[in-house]
Amino acid sequence: MNPLSDNEFAAYVGIDWADAKHDICLLAADGNTPEYTVLKHTPEAIDQWVAMLRQRFGQQPIAIELDKGPLVYALQKYDDLILFPVNPNMLAKYREAFTPSKAKDDPTDAALALELLVHHREALTPLYPQSPAMRALMQLVTDRRRLVHDKVRITNRLTNTLKNYFPQALDWFRDKDTVVFCDFLTQWSTLKQVKRARKTTLRRFFSQHNVRYPEIIEQRINAIRSATPLTDDEAIIKPQALLAQALLAQLRVVLNAIASFDDAIAQTTPKIPDYALFQRLPGAGPVMAPRLLVAFGEDRDRYLKADELQMYTGIAPVTERSGKKYWVHWRYRAPTFLRQTFVEWAAETIPRSYWAKAYYQQQRAKGKRHQAALRALAFKWIRILFRCWKDRRPYDESTYLNALKQRGSPLVNTLVNTT
Repeated sequence: MNPLSDNEFAAYVGIDWADAKHDICLLAADGNTPEYTVLKHTPEAIDQWVAMLRQRFGQQPIAIELDKGPLVYALQKYDDLILFPVNPNMLAKYREAFTPSKAKDDPTDAALALELLVHHREALTPLYPQSPAMRALMQLVTDRRRLVHDKVRITNRLTNTLKNYFPQALDWFRDKDTVVFCDFLTQWSTLKQVKRARKTTLRRFFSQHNVRYPEIIEQRINAIRSATPLTDDEAIIKPQALLAQALLAQLRVVLNAIASFDDAIAQTTPKIPDYALFQRLPGAGPVMAPRLLVAFGEDRDRYLKADELQMYTGIAPVTERSGKKYWVHWRYRAPTFLRQTFVEWAAETIPRSYWAKAYYQQQRAKGKRHQAALRALAFKWIRILFRCWKDRRPYDESTYLNALKQRGSPLVNTLVNTT
């Protein structure tokens, strides 16, 4: 897209999107009466509508209640359209100011989006797409996380199913989201079946699945031989075993999909120069490093200060005041995935960073619970990474420890005591 010009535009557009159609409110700069139209969500209809806008007005600003999705992807290919994403919460509150009943109407929402664009443009940020590699990585890490949620959901259901008729399998395998667990239950779906298996067959199975310690194999075989059935009722065992097989088939698909996404992420990240800033962070690894890269992005003008990123991701707490009272709570409205990224990575740094471990212990000693201490650590990490990101300088643990000593940070004493 072209950079935003300081000049006024010939017209302004507000869109309320939907699945099959979009309500549009257009106001010409030299007119007083808005034009309302309904646009079908088809590539042909969108292309014709954009061609009409070009012929009538040229470059167009458009306010739309999302920053991604089919309509945004369709409009981004036109260089003369400037998209201004409107936060849905902002639009909802703006609507309530004029409609106390909270009644929602698509044409009205399009008009309100247009009004925000015309009168409050300083509160909106134009959407300028990042590089193709970065946009692909954003989709990959987001969809991978959804697949991980699917994996957890399926393994939880599988665990609950096995508890009903074959609980021993849960004790024999620590991790339930593995190929060996799937293969074992696929070959022997009930305790009766696995107890009939020969020892040589069981040894061969575990050896083929990289269980290299003979004592562990013998322990599992002995546990199988001595196991007592939870129930002998075939009315329970058969349906539950059938359900387990269905869940195992789903789990295999999800595990394969996650592996495919991991491969795609590994192929995409080297194409982004900033990946070197996150690749070797403590505890980042091949999963968290791409997520941190996506959290910061490529546009270094997006965040002017670290606290802007802290507030946007929901890591920074909120302080409210009323009269003589004030209270602090965490942000209720924030991108969940980004907040999870920083909190989960902060937890990974505790055993891998001297100062991070000391800071976490310090927060716990103050009486903070585990999650609150992790958020405090993530808050501190964001400030450090923000400076590294702005300066394009990789993080160095020794440099930061020296900086702590020079400032006389209380963490220095904690570090000395722990080492």
